[in-house]
Amino acid sequence: MFRKVVTLILIGGSLAVAACNTVRGAGDDVKSAANAVDNAT
Repeated sequence: MFRKVVTLILIGGSLAVAACNTVRGAGDDVKSAANAVDNAT
């Protein structure tokens, strides 16, 4: 079970990194996620 969870996290992380072509894009994605969490609370 633990192995499946780790595999899913690694695949998800790889897809997220591949979607961000630049460092600026990655920063924008992190900022967007932080804003979404902040707005939800």
